[in-house]
Amino acid sequence: MIVEQSKAIVAEVNKALIGKQEVVEQALMAIYAGGHILLEDVPGTGKTTLALALSKCLDLDYKRVQFTPDTMPSDITGFTMLNRKTGEFEFNWGAVNCNLLLGDEINRTSAKTQSALLEVMEELAVTVDGVSHPVPKPFICIATENPVGSAGTQPLPDSQIDRFMVRLSIGYPSTADQVNILKAKRYANPLDDTKAKISRDNLLEIQNFLGNVQVADAVLDYIVRLCEQTRDMELVELGVSPRGVIALTRMARACALIRERDFVSPEDVREVFKATCAHRLALKPQARIESVTAEDILDQVMEIVPAPSMGQVVGRAARW
Repeated sequence: MIVEQSKAIVAEVNKALIGKQEVVEQALMAIYAGGHILLEDVPGTGKTTLALALSKCLDLDYKRVQFTPDTMPSDITGFTMLNRKTGEFEFNWGAVNCNLLLGDEINRTSAKTQSALLEVMEELAVTVDGVSHPVPKPFICIATENPVGSAGTQPLPDSQIDRFMVRLSIGYPSTADQVNILKAKRYANPLDDTKAKISRDNLLEIQNFLGNVQVADAVLDYIVRLCEQTRDMELVELGVSPRGVIALTRMARACALIRERDFVSPEDVREVFKATCAHRLALKPQARIESVTAEDILDQVMEIVPAPSMGQVVGRAARW
């Protein structure tokens, strides 16, 4: 049932975001895993389209914030205001009062406003004037950012980057896909015809079901050793955190679920390793001099750390 629903969601989103099935699948995995998504790419590649299409397919209450230098933290979290009729202070929600929040160009705003998302991304609640206010469930934040170095941008703090389960890049479409995009938009926007494939209650059930996907001790050990190896690489200043280890495990479970299995294989881990861990690495200045990227480092890590055999996985998976 979940597999059929997932295929229907991916197919529906691909009508609006043509030719990017792998990105759509990884975004859906992150949502199933209860994580947040960072989309980093140049303008005009479909980042906002992906977020809108997912919100429609998953029947989620959607809000969008366009981050600018003058965006205030209260625009995100909300604020209390005196009601003159009752004489009492009342809480007024900000943009986070939704199921899917799109933070557009998050790295164009101030660090203070960026940090307004920290609590809600981790605790699913905001605290204003000492009072905690839970947000609706499920809650997913999809943030887009232009490459650092673009005019008016500043990098996200490490603590916030670590809270995004995955970082994805859509990239430019192929020549054939660009032709198909022009044809699809000839008379109407395909996004307007995107239909819901599951309800938000169904999504919560899938997120809760994820714990039933089994992970063998050998695979858990493999996940930990991969992340530990990133901390020992010569060009890495800061490796994958324990939060990243947990995120990689949940993403591997979601990957197995979409790949029609009830257990996690080493290939599931390898498939989502870069998307889950590349943005968590802080590289030394020498890496830039040598033109080495975080993805290059993770390729080296996967070569260094041996994967368990399927004999160690099948039949020995244990719930985690």
